[in-house]
Amino acid sequence: MTLIYKICPAPLWREAEAAGRFDGAPIDLADGFIHFSTAAQVAETAAKHFSGQDNLLLIAIDPEALGEALRYEPSRGGALFPHLYGTLPLSAVRHVAPLPAGPGGTHVFPDFARG
Repeated sequence: MTLIYKICPAPLWREAEAAGRFDGAPIDLADGFIHFSTAAQVAETAAKHFSGQDNLLLIAIDPEALGEALRYEPSRGGALFPHLYGTLPLSAVRHVAPLPAGPGGTHVFPDFARG
């Protein structure tokens, strides 16, 4: 199964778990869609947008469970990034794991997210 990923502050994800759905982080709400990364993109996303941040979670999602609301659209450098136009149902989530910042601010990815 090919997974897509969302990096999320732990408190925000805990709110989503309590609500039974994830509506998005502030950047997602501002942009009108939930930003995800593919396996090939997630480390760069972490470095670019979350460097040195701790108390993060890596959420792995089954893209097939999202249906037509998921679109792959050009972003940085023309790469296609997955964007969800709607709420993320927790039933689509396959893994949730800590994403700690290691030495130098680089994040340490869980085994399921390493190629």
